[in-house]
Amino acid sequence: MPLPESASALIVGLVLVGLFLSFVREWVKPDVAVIGAVALLLALGVLTPAKVLSVFGNSAPITIVCLFIISGALGRTGCVDRLGEWIGNLAGQSERRLLLAMLLVGVAVSPFINNTPVVMVMIPAVIAIAGRFAVAPSRLLIPLSYATILGGVVTMVGTSTNILVDGVARDMGLAPFTMFEISAPAIVMAVLGCVFMFVFAQRLLPVRETLSQQFSGSGERLFMTELFVPQHSRLAGRTLKEARLSNGVIKVLKLFRGDDEFSTPSADTQLQVGDRLVVHTRSSAMVDLRSTDLVGLRLQAPLAADPHDLETLRRRDVVIVEALVGQSSRYVQRPIRDLDLAVRYGIHLIAVHRKNASIAEVSDDFQLQFGDVLLVEGTPAQIKRFCDNGDLFAITEGKLSATRSAKAPIALATIVGVMTLAALNVMPIEGLAIIGAAAVLVSGCIRADEAYKAIEWPVVVVIFGMLAVSIAMRDSGLATMLADGLVVAGEGLSPWLMLSMVILMTSIATEFISNNAVAVLLTPVVIGVAQQLGVDPRPFVVGVMFAASASFATPIGYQTNTLVYSAGNYRFSDFARLGVPLNLIVWATASVLIPLFWPLRPL
Repeated sequence: MPLPESASALIVGLVLVGLFLSFVREWVKPDVAVIGAVALLLALGVLTPAKVLSVFGNSAPITIVCLFIISGALGRTGCVDRLGEWIGNLAGQSERRLLLAMLLVGVAVSPFINNTPVVMVMIPAVIAIAGRFAVAPSRLLIPLSYATILGGVVTMVGTSTNILVDGVARDMGLAPFTMFEISAPAIVMAVLGCVFMFVFAQRLLPVRETLSQQFSGSGERLFMTELFVPQHSRLAGRTLKEARLSNGVIKVLKLFRGDDEFSTPSADTQLQVGDRLVVHTRSSAMVDLRSTDLVGLRLQAPLAADPHDLETLRRRDVVIVEALVGQSSRYVQRPIRDLDLAVRYGIHLIAVHRKNASIAEVSDDFQLQFGDVLLVEGTPAQIKRFCDNGDLFAITEGKLSATRSAKAPIALATIVGVMTLAALNVMPIEGLAIIGAAAVLVSGCIRADEAYKAIEWPVVVVIFGMLAVSIAMRDSGLATMLADGLVVAGEGLSPWLMLSMVILMTSIATEFISNNAVAVLLTPVVIGVAQQLGVDPRPFVVGVMFAASASFATPIGYQTNTLVYSAGNYRFSDFARLGVPLNLIVWATASVLIPLFWPLRPL
């Protein structure tokens, strides 16, 4: 039996409160929280299976999936990699020119390519160029994220938020937005935002070391060596500590004894004849290499005075690489042991950086999260194989170059064709996106397995789930109640002031909750507000588009902010220094420009 409308509205309201708390407190992954919310609404009878399944008829998520694939093709063919080269060429020898070049490239490219992959590809380039100029990456990565956010709002395909708001608005009877309908005011906001960052970013952003700089010590060359305890070695029966193999300078990563393998053996582990040890050291003074195949290792200790107490079987130079955990990585919310780094790749995990903290002692039970930065070391060949898995993205050395540059013209022609034909209204954007995704797949710009990895599946799940929650809000009457409440709260305000209040409220909400979730939930509410006021709802919908993407004050409101958070070794407060003024600029600019382009005329 259907629930009374008041009871349904109360249940949906309580579920939303729990969902928001889960987002902010990070109790579970956002996609898991949304699935749980939908399941609860189903179990309580607020939603029916038919209504939940109806969200798969919404064109927005399918469009977003196809654009992820096209963006992935642009990355695989090297189109996005060229951005780093452009920045380096434009920068010359000036830090100020470097900042300007990065802002210009970020804001110019992101209207046409989803800004999340743009930032993921540009992070390594920016870090490398910053190293060349002896500039801290922390002075550049936040502006990079902000520039791509501002650029993404310029077109309907630059960010998933715009596509999603348009889809919800269509379902509520509004005419579809054209490709460049929102471009003019968005360009003004982007220009003002970039000018502000160019003038104030260097004054407001801190100088912070990256994770690799924190753990790289004096910069001595690294060695990873395989040692053997030969017959008659005086170290047999001695512990690692007694043999000076556990003194902080040399670290034993593995010990092989017959068919047994011991990971990170303790200092009290006793050596036996025939043991093989994989050790790591930063100090070249600890090894005495000879030109023979089997060379002796002379340790600086009386117990190991004979050069053949240990024999070096193999010595390998290694590199340190920072790897970023992406949102769609299969390692998110899984323990570190699942990476199986030593066995599968032969590399060693040094540390993990997460939210203001660098963790040097990482246990096997440590669970990774989106945005974590892993500091790993291994040979260049091992690092290459590690980066090939697609679940972790190298942001320093070890980054792979694109292998399909010959197909770059096809990928570029695809995205240009999609944008142009959509602007000419030849076909709705969802149809063009499907054709474009098929084109890059069939032409070999991106393989099928790479296409699946290019899709941010957690984002897609959140979108579908929040669409179902939005239906529950609408059908239960909660959306109407919230709209009535806003109108009552703003009693006596003009439609323009109400629009400004909606933009500010959306901007604040998106700082703490997923931008896509805010967009889906508030779009039907603001349409209801406009209808209550008797004015055209289109400017209110545009206000949600702009404000839901304008997340600058925190690292958790927008994916690109989360990506640079750990990569730049930022603190939470660093985003507010530059972000709060930028939020105010966007709020004021949008409040003034939106009514000029979409007049608040009576219905």
